[in-house]
Amino acid sequence: MTRPALPVPQDYPVLWPVPTRWDDNDHYGHVNNVTYYSYFDTAVNAWLMSASGTDIRQLAAIGIVAETSCTFHNELTFPEQLQVGLSIERLGQRSVVYSLAIFAEREGGTLKPAATGRFVHVYVDRSSRKPTEIPTAIAAAVAGLVSAAENVN
Repeated sequence: MTRPALPVPQDYPVLWPVPTRWDDNDHYGHVNNVTYYSYFDTAVNAWLMSASGTDIRQLAAIGIVAETSCTFHNELTFPEQLQVGLSIERLGQRSVVYSLAIFAEREGGTLKPAATGRFVHVYVDRSSRKPTEIPTAIAAAVAGLVSAAENVN
């Protein structure tokens, strides 16, 4: 079986900075596998807030994580500075599928791929939890990322 090529930063129209933290390391001396999902979640939501100019916690519709996945390529440890690459795999009326990658910053400014992942936000009404359309501010921000992703390749 042939392994897919490792991601490169140019594959992602957005690189969002996320540092490792002291308590990210496990007893084996590297970042615990579950923490990679936290990096994905932090980058997606921080980018959404920045790109939309909206505090997404205050919207009537909220993005619920319906699916995540992660493939590990290289280990991380504390202290490291990371860049999480974001691109859009699919933009629907009620959901967004993100394609993600975590890169560790190395000396000289190079970025080494550590993991790739997928992250699905399904938008639901805050009160009823029934599926609803993506809020306008979020849709506009994500649509910009879709356009940027098309220009990357």
